[in-house]
Amino acid sequence: MPFTHLKPKIKTILANAGESTDQRLKEVCELLQTSIGYYDWVGFYFANDVEKTLHLKAFAGEPTDHTIIPFGKGICGQVAVSNSNFVVPDVKAQNNYIACSMYVKAEIVIPLFKEGKNIGQIDIDSHIEDPFSMEDELFLEWVNQEVSQIL
Repeated sequence: MPFTHLKPKIKTILANAGESTDQRLKEVCELLQTSIGYYDWVGFYFANDVEKTLHLKAFAGEPTDHTIIPFGKGICGQVAVSNSNFVVPDVKAQNNYIACSMYVKAEIVIPLFKEGKNIGQIDIDSHIEDPFSMEDELFLEWVNQEVSQIL
């Protein structure tokens, strides 16, 4: 896995205070999407607790219509409520799945915490069935910890 190799690059992107937070998030998405073969779409959603919705802030991959997701709906919406990682090896087996693309076969969503509160998540879609491992989960948890420091 190229995860160890990506960590310093992510730290460099996030440390660039000359760029906006949104731009740095977009660059992290682009780095992950272009560096890991089975990360076909990478995005950060952030919570609006008043409206109980998630809002897409940055992504890399095909554009999506799902820029706002209600809490509880789809994998992302479920993570907003559960505060837990959600790995979906086969999206066809999920009842509460929002199809973003006919090519998506698997999804991983990791909540992003700031001061102990779930404020958003990183969402990754793959065109390969069951590609995600515990290594992916641990790496993406690390990414979110790094991201939380610039928010």
